[in-house]
Amino acid sequence: MGLLTPLAVRIGAQPWMPRLLPQVVWVDEHLQGWSRGRVSVLDLAGLPNLMLTVAGRRSGLPRSTPLLCVPFEGSWLVAGSYFGGPRTPVWVFNLRAAERAEVRVGRRSTVVVPEEVSAGPERDRLWAAMVRVWPNYRLYEQKTDRLIPVFRLTPADAIRPEPDAG
Repeated sequence: MGLLTPLAVRIGAQPWMPRLLPQVVWVDEHLQGWSRGRVSVLDLAGLPNLMLTVAGRRSGLPRSTPLLCVPFEGSWLVAGSYFGGPRTPVWVFNLRAAERAEVRVGRRSTVVVPEEVSAGPERDRLWAAMVRVWPNYRLYEQKTDRLIPVFRLTPADAIRPEPDAG
């Protein structure tokens, strides 16, 4: 966490923040373009983040989305919170349809296997880890009627193949 993280948490909790998301995305895209991907708005806020690239489920074209993430046990956790809005972010549908995706953290890119963790004690454990990093997830959970999707993104080279049953 950085010096500006407490301020970012306070701003992220404001009810007007979701309305500014298009402007925040615009600033972030330009900041990342200017810095050649080295600096994002989340970096300035001192928050862990990644760039998720996944094929569009209909077009098959790569789609990139900057996301707050939680490094966790050799993988990354991301949530489709959309500030507690009523709609699920489009990237969630693309990730659900994908067997693989790419994660860029800083200058390093990694192929990952996405796993949605949608219920039970494991989701509760992952959600608790996410709330420790971004307490506003609790607020977003209260604001929406939908279950906020939680994904674990595990590096593909860290997944061991299943042994042959035959």
